[in-house]
Amino acid sequence: MKRFFSGLMACLVILALGNPMSSLHGQEEAEEIPAVTQEAAEEKYPVVAERQVYHDPQSIKEIMDHPEGEDRYVLAEVTWGEADASPDYLKKHLPGAIHINTDSIEEGPVWNLRSPEELAKAFASYGIDTDTTLLLYGPDAGVDRVAYAALYMGVKKVKILDGGLAAWEAAGFDLEEGEEQAQVIEDFGTTEPLHPEYLLSLDQVQEELKDNADFCLVSLRSENEWLGLESGYSYIPKAGEPKGAVWGRPGLRGSKESNISDMEDFKNPDGTNRSFDEIAAMWEEEGFSVEDDLSFYCGTGWRSCLPWLMMYERGLEATMFDGGWNEWQMNDDLEVQIGDPQSGEVEYKTVKELSTGKETK
Repeated sequence: MKRFFSGLMACLVILALGNPMSSLHGQEEAEEIPAVTQEAAEEKYPVVAERQVYHDPQSIKEIMDHPEGEDRYVLAEVTWGEADASPDYLKKHLPGAIHINTDSIEEGPVWNLRSPEELAKAFASYGIDTDTTLLLYGPDAGVDRVAYAALYMGVKKVKILDGGLAAWEAAGFDLEEGEEQAQVIEDFGTTEPLHPEYLLSLDQVQEELKDNADFCLVSLRSENEWLGLESGYSYIPKAGEPKGAVWGRPGLRGSKESNISDMEDFKNPDGTNRSFDEIAAMWEEEGFSVEDDLSFYCGTGWRSCLPWLMMYERGLEATMFDGGWNEWQMNDDLEVQIGDPQSGEVEYKTVKELSTGKETK
């Protein structure tokens, strides 16, 4: 796996840009720099500043308070459904935040991303073009899905509030109620994805599994899904995984205990992301590493976006298999594994041979 920037240079950039107020504090601030430098140097996979996606509330508020530092920004809460279906938006949202419905960027029955033309139109309807600084937050992995779609299409700056609304409230920052209307624009800036290399089709995944010895198809599905005990979705009738997949361990030991879009093993107790070094170590226990040619997938594309974004902001190459298990199980001749290959307790079949009735109730 190639890196776009050296770890040392990334650390230096982070130190230079990570605190926009650092130049205002004189000697007192300078005395703190060695400790920060040591902490950054100990990170095996540091964030590249210009690619950073996940930000704390203070960083997001700095952009909102001083928008002259950006060409233009759009702030949005992301959930499935319209604004009135959101659990929070109409009651409380970040000041000036519009609402983005995930249906605007994906569609059934496969729930792949919409066509590039439709994505461009959807983003323009929210006032977003390729030069917009896009600030996002939300209660689940839907926010990661929209962020991935924006980067795929070519939005240059995409930033997510790490920890979501709870982190903003914990910081003591203001909230608003009601609905904010998007400022529609005519032109997104392109009708083709500027980064098509971020996405793999079903045919491309099959080719990679066959011909690329370094290719790892990484499942970001719950343990019950991974073991083929349930499909994870009320509308997916078959359970299993593509033959050759490895497990990315998102958590969620059983879908009845929590929301299917949760990423428990990737999150701290306060809802912020865990250290990527911890995630990478967890993956090594599963028999693969960030140095492999990784392509992430889940059931319909939400959960797999978080690890992809964590790789992206560290300058690590990865792709997304957008169709995931939902598209795989729609093709009778494709090979499937039931059980964990690492344990030796695994059975191989074709999709056609799988039983139905595995929908998650």
